[in-house]
Order: sequence, then C-alpha cells, then structure tokens
Amino acid sequence: MQLAQMLIPAVSAFAITVILLPLFIGFMRMNHEGQTIRDEGPKWHAKKNGTPTMGGVVFILAIVVSAIWVAAWTHQLTMTVWVALFILVLYGVLGFVDDFVKVVNHRNLGLRAWQKLLGQLVGAAVFLVVFLHEGFAPVITVPFIGPVNSVLLYTLFAAFWMVGFSNAVNLTDGLDGLVAGQGTVAFGTYAFIAAHDHRTDVLIICLVTVGALLGFLLYNHKPAKIFMGDVGSLALGGMLAVVALMLHREWSLLLIGIIFVCETASVILQVLSFKLTGKRIFKMSPIHHHFEMSGWSEWRIDITFWIVGAVASGLYLAFAL
Repeated sequence: MQLAQMLIPAVSAFAITVILLPLFIGFMRMNHEGQTIRDEGPKWHAKKNGTPTMGGVVFILAIVVSAIWVAAWTHQLTMTVWVALFILVLYGVLGFVDDFVKVVNHRNLGLRAWQKLLGQLVGAAVFLVVFLHEGFAPVITVPFIGPVNSVLLYTLFAAFWMVGFSNAVNLTDGLDGLVAGQGTVAFGTYAFIAAHDHRTDVLIICLVTVGALLGFLLYNHKPAKIFMGDVGSLALGGMLAVVALMLHREWSLLLIGIIFVCETASVILQVLSFKLTGKRIFKMSPIHHHFEMSGWSEWRIDITFWIVGAVASGLYLAFAL
C-alpha cells in the first residue's frame, strides 16, 4: 500500500469511532449503566464509579467494518483478516458478557475465570486450525535451540500467547487512557513491521486498530468519559497476539508489549511474595497502581508508560528489521 492509502483504513476506523462514541455514552448515561469500582482499589478511584463502560463495543465495530471494506477494496480480504477479526469479536463477546454481568448486578465480578479461559482457548483453537489450513509453518524459535517445527509445540505456545496477552492487556486497563495509548503504540509498531514484510492484510488490521484506538482515546483520556471495559481489553490483547503470530514474530511481543508484560509480572510477583513471605513487593498491583500509591498522577503514569512502550518498540524495529 502507498503511504496515502495507509491513511484510509485508519481514518475510516477513527471516524466511525468518533461518530458513534458520543451516542453510546449518551445511551449508557440515559440508562444509568456504568462501571462499579472495586473497593480494594485506590480510594480516589471511587469518583469514577458510574462512568459509562463497554466502550470497546464501539471501536470493535469500527475495526470490523473498516477492515472488511478496506480489505475487500484492496483485494486483501484473506483468511488472515477473517481470523484476526474472529478473535477480536469472540474475545470481545467474552468481555461483553463479563462487563454486562458487572453492570447489571452493580458489582465488580463478572464471569468466572474458568469461563473466560474456556472461551479464550476455543478462540485459540479456531486460530490454529485456520493457521495450519492456510499453510503457515508451525515453527517456533526456542531459545538456545533454534527453530523447531512442531504442531504440538506451536499449538501450546500459540494458545498460551493468546490467552496470556489477552489477560495481560485486561490487567493493564486500570487507568484512564493507558491501554488505548499503549495499544496504539503496539499496533502502530506492528503496522510498520507488516509494511516492511509486505503483509498488506496484517497491515490493514493494524491500521484500522490504530485509527479506532486514537478515536477512542479522545473520550478515554483522563478524566475518562467512558471506559473500554473487558469487551475492549480482552479483544485487543487477543488480536495483538494473533498479529504477532501471523507475522511470525512471536517473541517480539515481549519487547513491543513490554508494558503489558510488566503489568502481568507485577501481579504474579505480588501474589507469590505474599503467599511465600507474607510481604508485598509493591504497594498495590498491577504496577500502575503502585505508582499511583507513590503519588504519581494518572497522566504522569500514562505518558511514562507510553514512552517506555514506544522506546521498547523502537529498539525492536532498530535491531530486528
């Protein structure tokens, strides 16, 4: 795609998101449906109670519509596009049900962990069937060993990657604008990689996602007028993993998605430390709450994390392309 053409998918998704979000926010407010803030969170988050949520519904719609028409127009409506959108929608549906239960029952607990995991694994299974059917090689590079061609190993890895990063993005979504901004950085980086690798189908997916997230960020930055909810964060994380897998740059997510990795690691370390020693490493996890408890403003955390993500992504592009 030419540079000018690359603007079309991003602008399309941006426009749809910006047009529909005010209507969605108005609908949620009219029906008095909003986020229930968990009691164990930072006390100053209580003022966010009742803020409209499930905004991910809007940008998922923008991504799907824009990706399909642009891919069809450019003759790039491949199975890669379809399976990426399938994961986006399936993981989005899981998140929607989770959010819906929370909103209706006015609580912070939705689906059970095993219910989410089952849905995520079903999505991973569909992805792998399409991946193998399309003739992609199930090759994974194992550290200190090298490339290994194994359907079983690749299946286990891909399922772990999709479930892991879906939940990692979900954990990160705890501050206004944090995931929308970091998601823009990550998908923007993969758009650059896809263009470099001449994967126009993956490029379209990345560009429409960047456009949709930028549109969402206009309403999600602090003070947020709407939250993306699990419907948005689970969907973004799942599709982010699919993009990395489709580009055969699986390990790149550890650097490009370093913020998501650190957020998840902070939770794991906190739980292990408390169970083994009775002491906490962080004031609160995920780690963005630790910085909040240390006196950082949400804007300072957002900008710092975005910069870290952008620098890490830049390092990957500099040394891996």
